[in-house]
Amino acid sequence: MLKRERYLNKIRDFYDVTSLIKILCGLRRSGKSVILKQIIDEIKTKGVSDEQIIYINFELLDYSEITNAEKLYNYVKQKATTTNKIYYVFLDEVQKVKEFEKAINSLRALDRFSIFITGSNSKMTFLELSTDLSGRYVSFRINPLSFKEIVELTNTKKENYMNLLLDIFEWGSLPQRFMFDNLESRENYISDVYDSILLKDVVDRLGITDITSFNKILQYVLETETREFSATNVLEYLARNNNKVATDTLYKYLEALCSTFIMNKVYRYDIQGKNVLKSLNKYYATDLGVKKIKTSNKQINYSQCFENIIYNELINKGYEVYIGKTAKGEIDFIATKNKDIKYIQACYELTSDETIEREFGAFKEINDNYPKYVISKDVEDYSRNGIKHLNVFDFLMNDDF
Repeated sequence: MLKRERYLNKIRDFYDVTSLIKILCGLRRSGKSVILKQIIDEIKTKGVSDEQIIYINFELLDYSEITNAEKLYNYVKQKATTTNKIYYVFLDEVQKVKEFEKAINSLRALDRFSIFITGSNSKMTFLELSTDLSGRYVSFRINPLSFKEIVELTNTKKENYMNLLLDIFEWGSLPQRFMFDNLESRENYISDVYDSILLKDVVDRLGITDITSFNKILQYVLETETREFSATNVLEYLARNNNKVATDTLYKYLEALCSTFIMNKVYRYDIQGKNVLKSLNKYYATDLGVKKIKTSNKQINYSQCFENIIYNELINKGYEVYIGKTAKGEIDFIATKNKDIKYIQACYELTSDETIEREFGAFKEINDNYPKYVISKDVEDYSRNGIKHLNVFDFLMNDDF
C-alpha cells in the first residue's frame, strides 16, 4: 500500500487533539479511506489499543441502521466503555447520516474523542458544519495521486517518466485505476467513479436532476479548459445542443462541479492592482481521467493537460493558485504559500524561438523580484534574464519547490 506521507505529515499533529474535528474531503476514490486506515496504523504503533478505535464506513450495510445523529451518538458512546481514555473515531462518508454534525459536535464536547471524518462533497464540509462546528474543525483536501506518488506506486524509472506522464494525461491519477492493465476495465472503473459522483453527490445531496444539462456543461468546461470562462458562450453552446438553461441554473451547476471536486475554479489576480478579480476565471479538472469519459474529442490536448497537471501539482504542494493578469496579457499561475510568491508559465514544449519569446516575455510587465519560472518538458535549459526554466519532471519530483 502506498503511504501518502504528504497528507499524513499534515495531519499527525492533530491525532490526539480532541477539541478539533479532522475532516478529510476530496473527490470520490481519491484515497481518503486509505489515509484513514494509515492513520489508524500509525496510532496503533503508539500504543493505542483496538478497543480505543471506532471505525465506521457508512458505505457498508453493516452500519445502515445508523441513519441519524442520535443513533450515531449513541453507537459511539456505547463503544467508549472507559472514561479515562481517548477514543479515536473514524467516520467514513459520514454525510449519509442525517444531521451528523450534531452528533459529532456532541461527541467533541465530551473531550475524550479524537474524531476524523471523510466526505466527497465540500457542501458537507464547509456549509453544513459552519453553524455547529464553526472554528472547531480543521480540513485537509485529499487529491488523486501526484506524479511522484505514481512513480513510487508503479516503480517507474526516470527514462520512462514521459510515457507515464502521457498515460496520466489520458487516464488520470485515481489510485485504483492503476490496478487495471486492461484498458476497457480501466475505462469502466473511471466511468463508475463519475457515475457514483453524479448519483450520490450531484443528484442525492445537491438535488440536481437535469443530468443531461449538467453533463453538457461539464463537457464544455472540460473541452475549453485553460481558457477564460464565459457564461454567455456556455449558454449559447447549450442552446445549440437543445439544452437551454437559465443563467442562475448554469452557475448552480458550475458550483456543483466544484463542490463535488470534479473541477476547480481558479480566480484571476490583477498583479498591478493587487486584487482578486471575480470574473474571467478558469476551470481545471481535479483528475484528468474525467476527460476520457466526459468529452466527445478523444484526441488528447497535450497543452491543456500539461497546464492542468502543473496546476494540480501546485495545489498538492500547498500553494494557493491564481491566474495572473498583467497590463498586456496574463501569467498562467501565481502560486502563493505563506509569504512565498512564484510566477509560473506552463508550456508543454518550447518548439520555436517564437514560443520561447512568448513564454519568457509574459513576465515583462512584472516589476517585482519574486521568482519566475517557465516549466516545460524540454530537457535543454532555456533560463534567461533571471527567469528560470524548469524541466517538468524536476518540478513534479521536487517536494521543495
